[in-house]
Amino acid sequence: MGNALVPEFAVSDWQRSRAFYCGVLGFQCRYERPEEGFCYLSLGEAELMLDQIGTGRDFDGGHLPEAPPFGRGLNLQIRVEALAPMLAALARAGHPLFLPPEEKWYRIDDREAGNRQFMVADPDGYLLRFFEDLGSRPLRG
Repeated sequence: MGNALVPEFAVSDWQRSRAFYCGVLGFQCRYERPEEGFCYLSLGEAELMLDQIGTGRDFDGGHLPEAPPFGRGLNLQIRVEALAPMLAALARAGHPLFLPPEEKWYRIDDREAGNRQFMVADPDGYLLRFFEDLGSRPLRG
């Protein structure tokens, strides 16, 4: 706990979301406040907070999601050591992928950085893009 940026997702059912993140994706619950419907999760160096809408303090003012999918226009890229265990757990849970596994290379100045990645939506529709780092290579073409 100590990343400079830790997103907090407003969720419709924090226990269902916690079960998905911890039970399927392999996140660890660092701590929780059940009376507020809140938990702080981590996976490797990635950190994420879940907060139950309507329990504890909400930051509304028109900013809370009204209907799934939540987080429209946003996806979180999360580096993992290996995709295979996560893909197997999602398959066992019968949870569909939003984007199947792919190898993608992204230009960064005169080099390319490679990712093996897939995307999945959590129970509220937040998009998570998990990737393995494939390293870098000279720009092709």
